[in-house]
Amino acid sequence: MKRLSFLLMFCAATLIGAAQSGMERIENPMLWADVPDPDVIRVDDTFYLVSTTMHLMPGAPVMASKDLKNWRTVGYIFDRLTDSPKYDLAFSLPLDKQQGKEGVGTVYGRGQWATSLKYHNGRFYALLAPNEAGAMGDTYIFTAEKAEGPWTIHSRLRHFHDATLFFDDDGTPYVFFGTGEMCQLTPDLKGVVEGSHRHYFQREADERGLLEGTRVVKHNGTYYALLISHVYAPGRHRREVCYRTKDLNAVWEKHVILESDFGGFSYLAQGTIVDTEEGDWYGIMFQDRGGVGRVLTLSPVRWIDGWPMLGDEQGRVPATMRPYRSGQPADSIVCSDDFAAPTLGLHWQWNHNPVDAAWSLGARPGFMRLTTCRVVPNLYLAPNTLTQRMEGPTCTGGICIDVSHMKDGDCCGLAAFNGDSGVLTIRKKGKKYFLEMSEQKVSLTDREKAVTGVEEKVVETIELKQTTVWLRLQGDFRPGHHDAANFFYSLDGQEWKQIGTKDYRMVFDYRRLFMGTKFAIFNYATRRTGGYVDIDRFDYQHQSL
Repeated sequence: MKRLSFLLMFCAATLIGAAQSGMERIENPMLWADVPDPDVIRVDDTFYLVSTTMHLMPGAPVMASKDLKNWRTVGYIFDRLTDSPKYDLAFSLPLDKQQGKEGVGTVYGRGQWATSLKYHNGRFYALLAPNEAGAMGDTYIFTAEKAEGPWTIHSRLRHFHDATLFFDDDGTPYVFFGTGEMCQLTPDLKGVVEGSHRHYFQREADERGLLEGTRVVKHNGTYYALLISHVYAPGRHRREVCYRTKDLNAVWEKHVILESDFGGFSYLAQGTIVDTEEGDWYGIMFQDRGGVGRVLTLSPVRWIDGWPMLGDEQGRVPATMRPYRSGQPADSIVCSDDFAAPTLGLHWQWNHNPVDAAWSLGARPGFMRLTTCRVVPNLYLAPNTLTQRMEGPTCTGGICIDVSHMKDGDCCGLAAFNGDSGVLTIRKKGKKYFLEMSEQKVSLTDREKAVTGVEEKVVETIELKQTTVWLRLQGDFRPGHHDAANFFYSLDGQEWKQIGTKDYRMVFDYRRLFMGTKFAIFNYATRRTGGYVDIDRFDYQHQSL
């Protein structure tokens, strides 16, 4: 029997409390979770946000909010990408046979990046370019009648790095990309107008890094291009800069519109600005916050001398803000799940493309069944690993799992998943079951992102005498708490025991997975396929400051 009464009471209390607090203030970070490279637009009374999720599928999540506080995922721009077997984790060759083989590798840290979202003439448009070389990196333009989808591919173009799509007042489409580059698109969005490519600014001498993450808006007849600037001069920091002009062919002026640290972490930038129905403006920028990933902050925009200045009167990101609109129902992009719905909730994403025949919500109603379908050597090559974001300041996620149909050599469990992962693994050896807590570190090639090895340190092992087990992990992302994860198990769902490393340190590494740490539910075979596990539920709790 499912033990849902406590979960239902907890969720109800959480929603009521969140709704009440939502009437009082918005706390920064606005989204204390991995939501990088944001683009935000407003259509009527609804704000829509799109973010980068790279190798996770479905990809390019679209989130919606009425109040800029409570966000929920309403759809994805694509279910999967199919340009290469890399998206399927299907190509596993010995290291000495990998080099130069077509399709070898993964898309860890690659895939979908920095999607641009627009609404034009009653349709939504999304432009994204995978961070890949060659044809895999060609730009996609998708379109849909509703932000929720379905989305269809409209065209493929050359690669545009960190690009934004922009429709002028007369409907002329442009792409702004890279470090100060732009070009005009054909009216059908299927080609580049010949001779239209140009640089509209040149970076300053001390801006030796890229100016990227371009977002373009037009306000009161002036074009504004917002970019993150990586500055290495003494006394200057990562910042958001703005270029403006009244004529796209004229000289663009430049101004720094945000240079602020926040919350005990380093300086932040990259994002956009968006207006309300009443004509107020807000800025949404992300900040790197270690193991949890890149979080979103909300700031007021003050128009000073025609520049959109972000932050309070001191130019700093505020700790709290009055809500744009009060009384909205509480929503979240990370959720508990009893797996009773006939379709998978939009809060879940798979690690790379899923194998649809190997997971089911219908085989045992009320459970998520994960069946092994491919023999793999480690977690990082395991198909059908199911993920959700972790959230700060602290959060807890746990599963109840039935392992009675595992086969010899199968591994299943729950992980704090990243390039460095803390992992709770139930491993079947012969007819026995063992629970391990391990620390795992993946090595990837720079070019193919091929998995060349996984360093695994088993910290603690216990033998299990039953086949229904509860697993839980806690994440603590408060400043000064070192992004700590702690791991627990239970044999009855009531009494919990800690296992393995205490305060395992979660890390963010842009060279490998380039993402914040995720809750990950997995099941894979190391000897033969066909075994399966049934996950009864995922219980989630998020604690605010």
